[in-house]
Amino acid sequence: MASLLGDRLFEISGQGPPPQKDFFQLVITKNEVILTSWRISLRLECRGLPPNQQKTSHQDFQNDKTLQYEVGAVFGQRILDYTAALCQGKFDYLERLPDDIMLRIMYCLELKDTALLAQTSRRFKTLFSSEKFWEQTVRNCAGFNRDIEDIANAMGWKSTFLTFFHNTSVAQPAQKQTNSPI
Repeated sequence: MASLLGDRLFEISGQGPPPQKDFFQLVITKNEVILTSWRISLRLECRGLPPNQQKTSHQDFQNDKTLQYEVGAVFGQRILDYTAALCQGKFDYLERLPDDIMLRIMYCLELKDTALLAQTSRRFKTLFSSEKFWEQTVRNCAGFNRDIEDIANAMGWKSTFLTFFHNTSVAQPAQKQTNSPI
């Protein structure tokens, strides 16, 4: 599993909180946390300033409350928690699997379970919404044939599944039998 870890464990970038317009990038490698910031300002004294870069080891990041506060202020508590977990050696290997392997796992699940999995992360939601996922789902349905494939290529695989294979009928309640004379 260690081979799934590249040199960069995590990378995110974005604009800092208002009123500043500064731009930030957070990179977590196997050995260090790197926070780079670019000053965005109309002031003449700020033009041409090089980016500010703070590098620290994982251990030092866990003890540096100032850097933790800055990461939390820019990227939010969730990213700060994830960064701290990576610095402690807690890796999410499932998120690191290649898309083709993740799709194979998703194909083995019931559709309702796959829909629940899609709610757990942005990556699973993207895979669940992909045409590749829905194409394989439709191809595995009973009744799939060349005509269905032509329709799916024209209107999309997910739409084809929802139109032809998804049971959308609502069960009607059984009529109540009464033995009383009218």
